[in-house]
Amino acid sequence: MQLIAPYNLEKIEVAARTILLNEGQKADRIYFIEKGCLRMWFNNIGTDITTQFFFEGNVIASIESLLTNNPSDFTLETLEPCTLYVMPKEQFFELINSDVNFKSWYDKLILNRFFYYSKHILSYLKNKPQERYNELLASHPQIFLRVPQHYIASYLGITPVSLSRIRNRKV
Repeated sequence: MQLIAPYNLEKIEVAARTILLNEGQKADRIYFIEKGCLRMWFNNIGTDITTQFFFEGNVIASIESLLTNNPSDFTLETLEPCTLYVMPKEQFFELINSDVNFKSWYDKLILNRFFYYSKHILSYLKNKPQERYNELLASHPQIFLRVPQHYIASYLGITPVSLSRIRNRKV
C-alpha cells in the first residue's frame, strides 16, 4: 500500500455486504484495500457471476467505467468489513497526467489486470471445472478461507452443488 502514502486519501470503514458501485452506475472513485475482501460481479439473467476477488493490498474499481464515463458493467461489493482508502476520479486523472510514479503504477495495474483476465478466460475455454478449482486452490488458497462457497462457485462457472462434489473428490 506504499502508493497511497503521499496522496492524502480519505480512509473509510465499510460493513460487509456493502455495494460500493452498482452495475449500471458510473464509476467515480477507486478503492485501495487496507483490510477486507471484496468481489466484482455482474448480473446475468438473474444470476450473479463473480469475475474477481480483491484482498488487502489490491485496488478495486470499474476501470472501464472510470475511463470512459460509461455505466459500469460490474457491481463492486464488500464481503467482509473493510478498511478502504478512496481516490476520487478527479484526483485519479490529475495524478495520471502529473505524477510519473503514479502513472507507472497505473500502467502496471492495467497490465496485471489484462494478464489476469486473459488467464481467467483461457482457463474457462480449455479447462474442466475440476482443473479450474485446482488452479484457484493452488494460486489463491486464501479465497477458500474467506469467501462464501456460492461466490467461489460463481467465479468458477459452476453451481454450488458441483463445487461441493469437486471439493469432496479424492484426487
